[in-house]
Amino acid sequence: MEVVLTIAGSDSSAGAGIQQDLKTIVAHGCYGATVITSITSQNTLGVQSAMTVPPAVVASQLSAVLTDLEPRAIKIGMLPDQSVAEAVVQMLDGYLQSHQAAVVYDPVMVSTSGFLLMDPEAIEYIALHLFPLCTLITPNLPEAERLGDSLSPYAYLLKGGHAEGYEMTDVLYLPDGSKAAFSTPRITSRNLHGTGCALSSAIAAQFALGCSLKEAVSRAKQFVSAAIQRSVNVNIGHGNGPLLFD
Repeated sequence: MEVVLTIAGSDSSAGAGIQQDLKTIVAHGCYGATVITSITSQNTLGVQSAMTVPPAVVASQLSAVLTDLEPRAIKIGMLPDQSVAEAVVQMLDGYLQSHQAAVVYDPVMVSTSGFLLMDPEAIEYIALHLFPLCTLITPNLPEAERLGDSLSPYAYLLKGGHAEGYEMTDVLYLPDGSKAAFSTPRITSRNLHGTGCALSSAIAAQFALGCSLKEAVSRAKQFVSAAIQRSVNVNIGHGNGPLLFD
């Protein structure tokens, strides 16, 4: 069984973050391991508070997982500040020098409810030091605007969920200047909590299973689209409900 590691924040309502990542990874038949970077208090109505896990503890978690489980793919989500990002970069850089593993980074900056999840001062460090380690970066439109030209030397999937229209179109940009579009019908639903987490985790799982970049993105898009459709009539919480998987 292939191991997929998720490095992200904890969501107490289990609709996003580590909990959503684990459910996604398991749904792909992989084994999920975790490194928690932040503990959030949140539900379907939004994020109420967040506590950053000390960088030394993040590094200790990473060491425990990487030296034993040797993941084939790594998904990175919430990195609350530069000190945590530094701990992650240092550990991953060492691991990737001796192991082959795909790295998918979902640059979580602000929650859907508007809660700040990343210290803005960490952005430049991440662009300079984490991006070069990544197989794929998966920003949404507001995140891509914030990151600007720092994305262009790398492979990144620009998620189109914030755009208008009858289709959800994500565009994969490659360092050689080529691109590919992936479209699925837009599904009207209030249950979209954790969609970005699910997509990036699904891509990581597809990488672990041996898929190429374009194939991993295509299969992950179909997986998330099916989960959105499956969750349309589910009532969990009083706000932006979670996705459900088989």
